[in-house]
Amino acid sequence: MALLHSFEYEQASKQFQEIEKKDPHCAMAYWGQAMSLYHQLWERPSRDNLKLGGELLAKARALNPATAREGDYIQALTIFFTDTDRLDHRQRAEAYAKAMQGVYQRHPQDREAAVFYALSLLASGSDDDPALTNAKAAIHSCDNPAMASLALPAARKYAGIAPASPHAVHMPSHIFARLGLWQDDINSNLAAIKEADKMAAMHLHVLHHKVHSMDFLEYAYLQIGYDAGAKAQIDALAAAHEADADPEFKNYFEAQLIRGPATYAIERRQWKDAVNLQPLADAPPYVQLIAYWGRAVAAGHLHDRAAAQDALKHYDELLEATRKGNKPYIADDLKEHDVVKGWAKYASGETEEAVRLLRSVAETQDKLGKRETELPAREMLADMLLDMQRPQEALAEYETSLRTDPNRFNGLYGAGQAADMTQQKEKATGYYSQLLKNCDGVRSDRPELTQAKTLLAAK
Repeated sequence: MALLHSFEYEQASKQFQEIEKKDPHCAMAYWGQAMSLYHQLWERPSRDNLKLGGELLAKARALNPATAREGDYIQALTIFFTDTDRLDHRQRAEAYAKAMQGVYQRHPQDREAAVFYALSLLASGSDDDPALTNAKAAIHSCDNPAMASLALPAARKYAGIAPASPHAVHMPSHIFARLGLWQDDINSNLAAIKEADKMAAMHLHVLHHKVHSMDFLEYAYLQIGYDAGAKAQIDALAAAHEADADPEFKNYFEAQLIRGPATYAIERRQWKDAVNLQPLADAPPYVQLIAYWGRAVAAGHLHDRAAAQDALKHYDELLEATRKGNKPYIADDLKEHDVVKGWAKYASGETEEAVRLLRSVAETQDKLGKRETELPAREMLADMLLDMQRPQEALAEYETSLRTDPNRFNGLYGAGQAADMTQQKEKATGYYSQLLKNCDGVRSDRPELTQAKTLLAAK
């Protein structure tokens, strides 16, 4: 159960299989194997895994569970693995959540029921709910900008609870990244990678754990100007062997192979590198389009209309191919289409429409949140306004962005620039000073740091 709660699904399943061998009449051994197939906050189960889960739960029910509590757990999960051809994933996830609510209400002292009910709420809630209804109803679900600060005490404790689980050791960094606590973020993910390497020596599939931590490490290193550390994550990933990954996470591995370089180039303002990003030819459409997102952002900054329109065209085609593919729901999870359109409009000189599109994305992110390592649309909007020589408006957007994505390198520097241009010297000093404090002790050749030091020395 501890492994199951810490996202160690492969190991958890093996442990439940060991229980089955020792006690074939233990109904919960089959429930546990089925539960290990439902990765609620990750990918949706494959058709084969849905079939297998249904078979395992049928065995569990046939054993006549020894207690009402066991029967409740088994029956609740059976609901998710039933009617898979008639009901879609969301319907079954919501039905399972409702069933787990009943389990929790019938067994109010059962902490496991409470935790599984909370998890089911997170897995079944709408991604487009600005009220965060399910997140607020769940017990520990503060992985969003509006609630992240509430989770800091729990985040600091979590890694110590399951120190041998790479994902458990990594998980606190979700909160650290939300709050701009970069050194805590870095330490968490370095420790997670160390634990993943130990598990790899046991011939377990842990590459997806490492890839996730490397994504967070790259992002955190970029925020403190440690570009060499960020580049090391990209190089290590490129040298990794795809065969070491669980087959279910092949596409996640491929996505990071292009997302890593795209983030690296854009965060460092290397627009020519970003505009030449290449997709992985054999990857699914929803992986390939990451390259065209990066190209569009860079082309917008370069005012390269042809490159931006080309990026938008390919992005649109790949998005449509995703909708028509075997995982159409992924298209609904891709929230960057208007970002691509916005930068394409900007490159074409349609600046007001570009501002409108990016503002719309930013307002959605404010309400719903975004991935921790995703670039904030509001900061992009501020960059656009600053490039348009509208520093007062840009400053307001930078300041709003820094409230939801604090301590970002480019957010602080951009706010300092905008404040300087509007003669708000005290504000500019504050932003530049915070940037230099975040990067203190780091060997970096970022021109922004040299400029910040020069401007502070002159004040």
